[in-house]
Amino acid sequence: MKRQLVALLTTALLAVTVTGCASGTETAPSSSATGAAAGLTLQQVKDAGVLKVGTEGTYKPFSFHEGGTGALTGFDVEIMTAVADKLGVKASFEETQWDAIFAGLEASRFDVIANQVTINDQRTAKYLFSTPYTVSTGVLVTKADNTDITSFESLKGKTSAQSLTSNWNTLAKESGATVEAVEGWAQAVTLLKQGRVDATINDKLTYLDSQNTNNDPSIKVAAETADKSESALTFRKGSEDLVKAVDTAMADLAADGTLTEISEKYFGEDVTK
Repeated sequence: MKRQLVALLTTALLAVTVTGCASGTETAPSSSATGAAAGLTLQQVKDAGVLKVGTEGTYKPFSFHEGGTGALTGFDVEIMTAVADKLGVKASFEETQWDAIFAGLEASRFDVIANQVTINDQRTAKYLFSTPYTVSTGVLVTKADNTDITSFESLKGKTSAQSLTSNWNTLAKESGATVEAVEGWAQAVTLLKQGRVDATINDKLTYLDSQNTNNDPSIKVAAETADKSESALTFRKGSEDLVKAVDTAMADLAADGTLTEISEKYFGEDVTK
């Protein structure tokens, strides 16, 4: 369920990337049309003693329940908890489906979204964003002993396993590959290791999460996209004071090594910069 974003190599494909890591096709209600809640100040959050956070809770490794029924945890959950602690308040998580998460923010069900929301023009016109806390590229993955595929251009004439609903499918086709349809990363890697496809393209975070969990030496990253996607905490317009305080907290967490520590726990390297 990874919200995939492809950093595309041509102008035509670049238009696809702005849809963002977390789907990017949401239509948020406007304040004028729905009477949506106004922004929030830092003082209001401090007075409440709680920062209400919208997240999915089913989006591993970012926001999920360990073992399916354990406590809510994940990369985004830990980042948000650390930020709230810096602000001197408690993070209270409100789990909701992705399709309803922006409407929940607009309706003031929560104060901020922590769910790998990718920054793009469509969203910045409607919301405020914190300093990015996740930076990612697209990666071309092959078997470790493959020497034929060293770039996206060298995919021409090869076979790549891709989910047909993902933007990575577009990149594979534009690179000249024949696409073998799969349901997701796990199936793609299985076909790759069996030699039934030559490669697969996916988000680097997905690859790092898989390697951090399984440490599979039989696959490797053969190439990365030049462009990067950035994900950030998302707020209602009018919350500039709160966002400024969150950015300060983020800077402190970066300086003291907390962001790096959380990142390495989930991905084996620092994906926060």
